[in-house]
Amino acid sequence: MSTQRLSEQGLDLLFRQARSQNGWRDQPVDDETLVTLYDLVRWGPTSVNSCPARIVFLRSTAAKQRLLPALSPGNVDKVLGAPVTAIIGYDAAFHHQLPRLFPHNPDVRDWFAQQPDLIELTALRNSSLQGGYFILAARALGLDCGPMSGFDHQRVDREFFGDDSCFPGMQVKTNFLCNLGYGDPDKLFPRSPRLSFEECCSLL
Repeated sequence: MSTQRLSEQGLDLLFRQARSQNGWRDQPVDDETLVTLYDLVRWGPTSVNSCPARIVFLRSTAAKQRLLPALSPGNVDKVLGAPVTAIIGYDAAFHHQLPRLFPHNPDVRDWFAQQPDLIELTALRNSSLQGGYFILAARALGLDCGPMSGFDHQRVDREFFGDDSCFPGMQVKTNFLCNLGYGDPDKLFPRSPRLSFEECCSLL
């Protein structure tokens, strides 16, 4: 077990100085960076190593145009201005991968068989965890993030995960969207307050 600690500069980069971005500089994000980003995300823990997150990186104008009809009006310019918009989804049939991902228990897939509520809960929770890893990994690589709700989930699912799915044979649903790039500090809102330790935590 490592006893090392991230530097204060690193903590600032990931948390204290990091901001959710509303506007973007005209600076591209290359494909190699996106590959490196996922290579970090995949090491984050998920229950029974389920790894349900599936990610579509929208880089081209044509790809983003497919997303625009599903967006709330306030998110359109954010997506068009971002170098990359990631659709963070989850595979609702993730349990079929478990014999490969959790090989030391050959019965693990049966835990989820015929239990759609458990499958949905597990996939949503763990893809949300992976979405958190995604944001931190992006920041660690020097990228800024703009995570977003404010869109029609079913419309995104039909467009990107329907008959012409990016992931054939999977049952992918959308969790949230996240813009990626290099933020324009002039477009930031004043930082909102956060709740204190005393308000949110209890030591027993």
